[in-house]
Amino acid sequence: MSARLNFRQIEAFRAVMLTGTTIAAADMLNTTQPSISRSIAQMQAAAKLKLFELDRGRLRPTPEAVMLFEAVQRNFLGLEAVEETVSLLRRAGVGRLRVACTPALGMSVMPAVMAKFKARQPDVHITLRTISSYDVREGLLNGLYDLGITTNSLQLEGAQLQTKVVDQVAAVCVMGRSHPLAGNAHITPRHFQSETLLTLDRADELSDEWRRALAQAKVTPGSVIETTYSATICRLAEVGAGIGVVNPYIASVFSNVLRVVPLKPTIGVKVFVAYPRHVSISALASALITEISDHFKTDTRPPRSGKR
Repeated sequence: MSARLNFRQIEAFRAVMLTGTTIAAADMLNTTQPSISRSIAQMQAAAKLKLFELDRGRLRPTPEAVMLFEAVQRNFLGLEAVEETVSLLRRAGVGRLRVACTPALGMSVMPAVMAKFKARQPDVHITLRTISSYDVREGLLNGLYDLGITTNSLQLEGAQLQTKVVDQVAAVCVMGRSHPLAGNAHITPRHFQSETLLTLDRADELSDEWRRALAQAKVTPGSVIETTYSATICRLAEVGAGIGVVNPYIASVFSNVLRVVPLKPTIGVKVFVAYPRHVSISALASALITEISDHFKTDTRPPRSGKR
Protein backbone atom coordinates (compact mmCIF):
# COMPACT_ATOMS: atom_id res chain seq x y z
CA MET A 1 0.00 0.00 0.00
CA SER A 2 1.59 3.25 -1.18
CA ALA A 3 -0.45 5.55 1.07
CA ARG A 4 -2.29 5.22 4.36
CA LEU A 5 -6.07 5.33 4.45
CA ASN A 6 -7.57 8.14 6.48
CA PHE A 7 -10.78 8.25 8.49
CA ARG A 8 -12.60 10.50 5.96
CA GLN A 9 -12.01 7.97 3.18
CA ILE A 10 -13.16 5.05 5.32
CA GLU A 11 -16.23 6.98 6.46
CA ALA A 12 -17.12 7.80 2.83
CA PHE A 13 -16.61 4.16 1.82
CA ARG A 14 -18.90 2.96 4.61
CA ALA A 15 -21.59 5.49 3.68
CA VAL A 16 -21.54 4.38 0.03
CA MET A 17 -21.75 0.73 1.06
CA LEU A 18 -24.75 1.49 3.25
CA THR A 19 -26.62 3.72 0.80
CA GLY A 20 -25.56 2.52 -2.66
CA THR A 21 -24.90 5.94 -4.24
CA THR A 22 -22.50 8.82 -3.71
CA ILE A 23 -25.43 11.27 -3.54
CA ALA A 24 -27.13 9.35 -0.73
CA ALA A 25 -23.78 8.91 1.02
CA ALA A 26 -23.23 12.68 0.84
CA ASP A 27 -26.64 13.28 2.42
CA MET A 28 -25.81 10.76 5.15
CA LEU A 29 -22.53 12.50 6.00
CA ASN A 30 -23.84 16.02 5.39
CA THR A 31 -21.26 16.75 2.70
CA THR A 32 -21.14 17.04 -1.11
CA GLN A 33 -21.28 14.32 -3.76
CA PRO A 34 -17.93 15.38 -5.31
CA SER A 35 -16.31 15.11 -1.89
CA ILE A 36 -17.57 11.52 -1.54
CA SER A 37 -16.43 10.61 -5.05
CA ARG A 38 -13.01 12.12 -4.40
CA SER A 39 -12.61 10.20 -1.13
CA ILE A 40 -13.58 6.90 -2.79
CA ALA A 41 -11.12 7.51 -5.64
CA GLN A 42 -8.33 8.34 -3.18
CA MET A 43 -9.13 5.23 -1.15
CA GLN A 44 -9.02 2.95 -4.21
CA ALA A 45 -5.70 4.48 -5.26
CA ALA A 46 -4.20 4.14 -1.79
CA ALA A 47 -5.43 0.56 -1.35
CA LYS A 48 -4.64 -0.36 -4.97
CA LEU A 49 -7.99 -2.13 -5.11
CA LYS A 50 -11.10 -1.71 -7.27
CA LEU A 51 -13.93 -1.30 -4.78
CA PHE A 52 -16.95 -0.36 -6.93
CA GLU A 53 -18.42 -0.83 -10.39
CA LEU A 54 -21.10 1.44 -11.84
CA ASP A 55 -24.34 -0.45 -12.49
CA ARG A 56 -27.44 1.50 -13.67
CA GLY A 57 -26.55 4.59 -11.73
CA ARG A 58 -25.62 2.72 -8.54
CA LEU A 59 -22.24 1.66 -7.28
CA ARG A 60 -21.99 -2.11 -7.07
CA PRO A 61 -19.34 -3.24 -4.56
CA THR A 62 -16.69 -5.71 -5.64
CA PRO A 63 -15.95 -8.82 -3.53
CA GLU A 64 -12.93 -6.97 -2.13
CA ALA A 65 -15.20 -4.11 -1.03
CA VAL A 66 -17.56 -6.53 0.72
CA MET A 67 -14.70 -8.06 2.70
CA LEU A 68 -13.31 -4.64 3.57
CA PHE A 69 -16.76 -3.44 4.65
CA GLU A 70 -17.03 -6.28 7.16
CA ALA A 71 -13.82 -5.10 8.85
CA VAL A 72 -14.93 -1.47 8.73
CA GLN A 73 -18.32 -2.30 10.27
CA ARG A 74 -16.73 -4.15 13.20
CA ASN A 75 -14.67 -1.09 14.04
CA PHE A 76 -17.53 1.36 13.55
CA LEU A 77 -19.87 -0.70 15.74
CA GLY A 78 -17.23 -0.65 18.46
CA LEU A 79 -16.93 3.11 18.11
CA GLU A 80 -20.72 3.49 18.25
CA ALA A 81 -20.82 1.43 21.46
CA VAL A 82 -18.23 3.78 23.00
CA GLU A 83 -20.23 6.82 21.90
CA GLU A 84 -23.42 5.29 23.35
CA THR A 85 -21.70 4.75 26.69
CA VAL A 86 -20.37 8.30 26.71
CA SER A 87 -23.88 9.57 25.97
CA LEU A 88 -25.34 7.53 28.80
CA LEU A 89 -22.75 8.80 31.25
CA ARG A 90 -23.20 12.41 30.13
CA ARG A 91 -26.96 12.48 30.62
CA ALA A 92 -27.91 13.48 34.16
CA GLY A 93 -29.33 10.70 36.30
CA VAL A 94 -28.49 7.98 33.82
CA GLY A 95 -26.00 5.16 34.30
CA ARG A 96 -25.16 1.61 33.37
CA LEU A 97 -25.43 -1.45 35.57
CA ARG A 98 -23.96 -4.85 34.70
CA VAL A 99 -25.43 -7.75 36.67
CA ALA A 100 -24.69 -11.47 36.60
CA CYS A 101 -26.75 -14.18 38.29
CA THR A 102 -27.20 -17.93 38.14
CA PRO A 103 -29.91 -19.28 35.79
CA ALA A 104 -32.08 -20.49 38.71
CA LEU A 105 -32.27 -16.97 40.16
CA GLY A 106 -32.52 -15.47 36.69
CA MET A 107 -35.67 -17.50 36.04
CA SER A 108 -37.26 -17.04 39.45
CA VAL A 109 -36.25 -14.02 41.53
CA MET A 110 -34.51 -11.52 39.28
CA PRO A 111 -37.31 -10.73 36.77
CA ALA A 112 -39.53 -9.30 39.53
CA VAL A 113 -36.56 -7.52 41.11
CA MET A 114 -35.56 -5.97 37.80
CA ALA A 115 -39.10 -4.83 37.06
CA LYS A 116 -39.30 -2.98 40.40
CA PHE A 117 -35.80 -1.55 40.01
CA LYS A 118 -36.49 -0.34 36.46
CA ALA A 119 -39.67 1.37 37.62
CA ARG A 120 -37.56 3.40 40.06
CA GLN A 121 -34.64 3.88 37.65
CA PRO A 122 -36.30 4.08 34.21
CA ASP A 123 -33.28 5.53 32.38
CA VAL A 124 -30.67 3.07 33.58
CA HIS A 125 -29.14 0.79 30.96
CA ILE A 126 -29.04 -2.72 32.49
CA THR A 127 -27.16 -5.79 31.33
CA LEU A 128 -28.36 -9.00 33.02
CA ARG A 129 -26.37 -12.17 32.32
CA THR A 130 -27.48 -15.63 33.51
CA ILE A 131 -24.33 -17.71 33.90
CA SER A 132 -22.76 -20.31 36.20
CA SER A 133 -21.56 -19.40 39.70
CA TYR A 134 -17.98 -19.87 38.54
CA ASP A 135 -18.51 -17.42 35.69
CA VAL A 136 -20.18 -14.96 38.07
CA ARG A 137 -17.04 -14.96 40.19
CA GLU A 138 -14.65 -14.70 37.24
CA GLY A 139 -16.69 -11.92 35.69
CA LEU A 140 -16.66 -9.90 38.91
CA LEU A 141 -12.91 -10.33 39.33
CA ASN A 142 -12.24 -9.35 35.72
CA GLY A 143 -14.41 -6.24 35.80
CA LEU A 144 -17.17 -7.57 33.53
CA TYR A 145 -19.94 -7.12 36.10
CA ASP A 146 -20.76 -4.67 38.87
CA LEU A 147 -22.81 -7.14 40.91
CA GLY A 148 -23.26 -10.90 41.12
CA ILE A 149 -26.10 -12.95 42.65
CA THR A 150 -25.76 -16.65 43.41
CA THR A 151 -26.71 -19.38 45.89
CA ASN A 152 -23.30 -21.05 45.69
CA SER A 153 -20.84 -19.65 48.25
CA LEU A 154 -18.17 -22.11 47.08
CA GLN A 155 -17.39 -19.74 44.21
CA LEU A 156 -17.24 -16.62 46.41
CA GLU A 157 -14.49 -17.67 48.79
CA GLY A 158 -11.43 -15.46 49.18
CA ALA A 159 -10.67 -11.87 50.05
CA GLN A 160 -11.23 -10.38 46.60
CA LEU A 161 -15.03 -10.26 46.79
CA GLN A 162 -17.33 -8.55 49.24
CA THR A 163 -20.43 -10.69 49.89
CA LYS A 164 -23.75 -10.20 51.64
CA VAL A 165 -26.48 -12.73 52.44
CA VAL A 166 -29.87 -11.36 51.37
CA ASP A 167 -32.05 -14.41 51.97
CA GLN A 168 -32.05 -17.90 53.49
CA VAL A 169 -34.54 -20.68 52.80
CA ALA A 170 -34.73 -24.48 52.92
CA ALA A 171 -33.93 -26.74 49.99
CA VAL A 172 -36.73 -28.94 48.63
CA CYS A 173 -37.18 -32.22 46.82
CA VAL A 174 -38.88 -32.18 43.42
CA MET A 175 -40.64 -35.04 41.67
CA GLY A 176 -43.42 -35.73 39.21
CA ARG A 177 -46.95 -35.37 40.55
CA SER A 178 -47.66 -39.07 39.96
CA HIS A 179 -44.46 -40.26 41.66
CA PRO A 180 -45.00 -42.83 44.45
CA LEU A 181 -43.40 -40.43 46.96
CA ALA A 182 -45.55 -37.47 45.93
CA GLY A 183 -47.92 -37.96 48.86
CA ASN A 184 -45.18 -37.77 51.50
CA ALA A 185 -45.15 -34.83 53.90
CA HIS A 186 -41.36 -34.75 53.73
CA ILE A 187 -38.46 -36.56 52.04
CA THR A 188 -35.43 -38.04 53.83
CA PRO A 189 -32.22 -39.61 52.49
CA ARG A 190 -33.71 -43.13 52.84
CA HIS A 191 -36.34 -42.26 50.23
CA PHE A 192 -33.52 -42.02 47.65
CA GLN A 193 -32.63 -45.69 48.09
CA SER A 194 -33.06 -47.30 44.66
CA GLU A 195 -34.33 -44.00 43.21
CA THR A 196 -32.66 -42.08 40.39
CA LEU A 197 -30.92 -39.03 41.84
CA LEU A 198 -31.12 -35.91 39.70
CA THR A 199 -28.20 -33.65 40.54
CA LEU A 200 -25.89 -30.97 39.20
CA ASP A 201 -22.68 -31.99 37.42
CA ARG A 202 -20.31 -29.44 38.95
CA ALA A 203 -19.26 -28.13 42.35
CA ASP A 204 -22.46 -26.89 43.98
CA GLU A 205 -22.98 -26.28 47.67
CA LEU A 206 -26.50 -27.72 47.85
CA SER A 207 -25.75 -30.80 45.73
CA ASP A 208 -22.58 -31.54 47.71
CA GLU A 209 -24.40 -31.22 51.03
CA TRP A 210 -27.18 -33.56 49.96
CA ARG A 211 -24.67 -36.12 48.69
CA ARG A 212 -23.03 -35.98 52.14
CA ALA A 213 -26.43 -36.53 53.76
CA LEU A 214 -26.95 -39.61 51.60
CA ALA A 215 -23.50 -40.93 52.45
CA GLN A 216 -24.03 -40.40 56.18
CA ALA A 217 -27.32 -42.28 55.95
CA LYS A 218 -25.54 -45.02 53.97
CA VAL A 219 -28.00 -44.59 51.12
CA THR A 220 -26.99 -45.39 47.56
CA PRO A 221 -29.34 -44.14 44.83
CA GLY A 222 -30.24 -46.65 42.16
CA SER A 223 -28.70 -44.41 39.51
CA VAL A 224 -27.70 -40.81 38.93
CA ILE A 225 -28.45 -38.28 36.21
CA GLU A 226 -26.11 -35.29 36.31
CA THR A 227 -26.97 -32.08 34.51
CA THR A 228 -25.84 -28.47 34.37
CA TYR A 229 -28.91 -26.51 35.49
CA SER A 230 -31.45 -26.79 38.30
CA ALA A 231 -34.18 -26.03 35.78
CA THR A 232 -33.22 -29.21 33.91
CA ILE A 233 -33.50 -31.17 37.16
CA CYS A 234 -37.05 -29.87 37.52
CA ARG A 235 -37.95 -30.84 33.97
CA LEU A 236 -36.45 -34.30 34.40
CA ALA A 237 -38.41 -34.74 37.61
CA GLU A 238 -41.59 -33.59 35.88
CA VAL A 239 -41.39 -36.38 33.29
CA GLY A 240 -40.58 -39.04 35.90
CA ALA A 241 -36.85 -39.45 35.22
CA GLY A 242 -36.02 -39.31 38.95
CA ILE A 243 -36.15 -37.06 42.00
CA GLY A 244 -33.84 -34.20 42.84
CA VAL A 245 -32.94 -31.63 45.47
CA VAL A 246 -33.00 -27.99 44.36
CA ASN A 247 -33.35 -24.54 45.80
CA PRO A 248 -36.99 -23.49 46.29
CA TYR A 249 -36.62 -20.45 44.03
CA ILE A 250 -36.35 -22.55 40.88
CA ALA A 251 -38.84 -25.09 42.26
CA SER A 252 -41.43 -22.32 42.52
CA VAL A 253 -41.15 -21.72 38.76
CA PHE A 254 -42.25 -25.32 38.07
CA SER A 255 -44.60 -25.78 41.06
CA ASN A 256 -47.64 -26.05 38.77
CA VAL A 257 -46.29 -29.24 37.17
CA LEU A 258 -44.20 -30.69 40.03
CA ARG A 259 -44.69 -31.98 43.54
CA VAL A 260 -42.40 -29.92 45.80
CA VAL A 261 -41.73 -31.61 49.15
CA PRO A 262 -39.71 -30.39 52.19
CA LEU A 263 -36.53 -32.23 53.16
CA LYS A 264 -35.46 -33.77 56.45
CA PRO A 265 -32.83 -33.01 57.56
CA THR A 266 -33.29 -29.39 56.54
CA ILE A 267 -30.61 -27.99 54.25
CA GLY A 268 -30.32 -24.24 54.15
CA VAL A 269 -29.96 -22.27 50.91
CA LYS A 270 -28.56 -18.75 51.01
CA VAL A 271 -28.70 -16.06 48.37
CA PHE A 272 -25.51 -14.02 48.13
CA VAL A 273 -24.86 -10.73 46.41
CA ALA A 274 -21.21 -10.06 45.66
CA TYR A 275 -19.06 -7.29 44.22
CA PRO A 276 -15.30 -6.68 43.90
CA ARG A 277 -13.56 -5.22 46.94
CA HIS A 278 -10.99 -3.33 44.86
CA VAL A 279 -13.64 -1.21 43.09
CA SER A 280 -15.88 1.32 44.82
CA ILE A 281 -19.46 0.07 44.53
CA SER A 282 -21.68 2.38 42.48
CA ALA A 283 -24.83 4.03 43.76
CA LEU A 284 -26.84 2.00 41.23
CA ALA A 285 -25.37 -1.31 42.44
CA SER A 286 -26.13 -0.33 46.04
CA ALA A 287 -29.68 0.54 45.03
CA LEU A 288 -30.11 -2.84 43.36
CA ILE A 289 -28.85 -4.65 46.46
CA THR A 290 -31.49 -2.78 48.46
CA GLU A 291 -34.13 -3.77 45.90
CA ILE A 292 -33.10 -7.43 46.13
CA SER A 293 -33.18 -7.36 49.94
CA ASP A 294 -36.59 -5.67 49.97
CA HIS A 295 -37.92 -8.25 47.52
CA PHE A 296 -37.07 -11.09 49.87
CA LYS A 297 -38.51 -9.25 52.88
CA THR A 298 -41.88 -8.74 51.21
CA ASP A 299 -42.15 -11.80 48.96
CA THR A 300 -43.93 -14.81 50.48
CA ARG A 301 -42.58 -17.44 48.09
CA PRO A 302 -40.74 -19.67 48.71
CA PRO A 303 -41.26 -20.20 52.48
CA ARG A 304 -38.37 -19.05 54.65
CA SER A 305 -36.35 -21.13 57.06
CA GLY A 306 -33.74 -20.06 59.59
CA LYS A 307 -32.55 -16.53 60.14
CA ARG A 308 -32.02 -14.01 57.40
